[in-house]
Amino acid sequence: MNKKSLLWSLASLLVLTSLLLSACGAPATTAAPAATEAPATQVATEAPATTAATEAPTEPAAAAGPNCGTDPVVLKATFETGFDLPFKLSEEFTKQFPNVTWDISQDQFANLITSTPLVLASDNAPDLLRLPTMVSFAKDGLLLNLDPYATAFGWNDWPVPQLNQNRIDADGVRGSGTLYAMGLNYSLTGVFYNKKLAAQIGMTEPPKTVAEFEDLLAKAKAAGLQPIMEWGSAKSGMGLAFPLQNLMAAYGPVGPINDWIFQKKGATIDTPSNLIAAQHLEQWIKNGYFPADINAIEYTDAAARFGKGEGVFTFNGDWQNAGYDKDQPGNVGFFLMPPAEAGGGYAAMSAPLTFGIAAKAKHPDCAAFFLNWVATNPKAREIDVAVGGSNPGGPADATMPSVTAGSVTNETLAAGPVMGADGGAMDFIANATSSIFAQGWTPELQKMVGGQQDAAGLLKAVQAEYEREIAQ
Repeated sequence: MNKKSLLWSLASLLVLTSLLLSACGAPATTAAPAATEAPATQVATEAPATTAATEAPTEPAAAAGPNCGTDPVVLKATFETGFDLPFKLSEEFTKQFPNVTWDISQDQFANLITSTPLVLASDNAPDLLRLPTMVSFAKDGLLLNLDPYATAFGWNDWPVPQLNQNRIDADGVRGSGTLYAMGLNYSLTGVFYNKKLAAQIGMTEPPKTVAEFEDLLAKAKAAGLQPIMEWGSAKSGMGLAFPLQNLMAAYGPVGPINDWIFQKKGATIDTPSNLIAAQHLEQWIKNGYFPADINAIEYTDAAARFGKGEGVFTFNGDWQNAGYDKDQPGNVGFFLMPPAEAGGGYAAMSAPLTFGIAAKAKHPDCAAFFLNWVATNPKAREIDVAVGGSNPGGPADATMPSVTAGSVTNETLAAGPVMGADGGAMDFIANATSSIFAQGWTPELQKMVGGQQDAAGLLKAVQAEYEREIAQ
């Protein structure tokens, strides 16, 4: 699996609905069920066509639409290791609906990519699970069609971008069609910086161009500071995909990047502008702007090291806001990656923290009710902002929870409208296919760190892996 200010208008909600990710790592663990198993009653897999109110109820009874009922229910869930948000939301949900308890397993993002098909296909499939990708799972009939729930809960009336990234058409292209997932929130990625260290190298305001940013990186290196703290372990997935995609958006349009991620026919990542971006990243590596041991650093280690003051900058997502504010209160700032030329538009990865319901789920109505509750319940929205650091999404007229003054969340929330005004929202390049992160980006970027791959070869190798996967 924390970003800028809190002045979110209606336009902001339309914008900050894409994001990040990227993920973290540790061995899979299993949380013991908090209560006895639910009765083995048949649960409907499709929601009734009636419409529920967009505000979550305060009691379990929700006769107008899908709900968790009043009998004991144990929701089986798969969460991503290293992110507190889903756990905090599940705890609050049980406080409000005591008949619902949880059987939670967790795994790191890189493992979820390979394990999710087996988990979904099992006879004990989870009701709710973090989706690393979704197209192949939907094609194989492993994910539940959520369109009936979108009708029942009124999701189709929410700002369009919130749902579009989780829709898949008949050709397997994301962006429209059947809804197969929802977001627990809508994150934003960019550049975090240590304010004290940045001041030491003469940074008085965020850079306005890539050249200005690269000048700051050179000054940090010359001053004996670690310019950028980032992770690169295969266990977590290679974090250099974050600065690379930011550079791609700085030197070219975001449309072709999203087309590639959404598997639009004929799309390619091997473009002239992306080559320029990859060449810049390659030069950053050669200049020593990343830790020498980056290929061995896991996500949680990189976040901890930055939190302890190692690194002037780090590329990450707003989900880390709470951690940064705890480690360095008032000392972490944020800015969007600047464009190549002054006056150019700003872009960023902005995507939902995607969760789906297994086609074999035993309690799909309750799982869908939880997804609706996350976006509409005032307490759940507070948790989304305070713990997840991100826009909670939901209805266009929903109230944005207050944010602590001086927190980095103020800065990340404020960045959303800026990026949105420029039309620069992108999904994450790691989400293009089920294995592109593990089999494409991670190994090829690791080779680049080791001097065994160059910018042109990187893009060609990843494109070849992409074409191999979508042809299957």
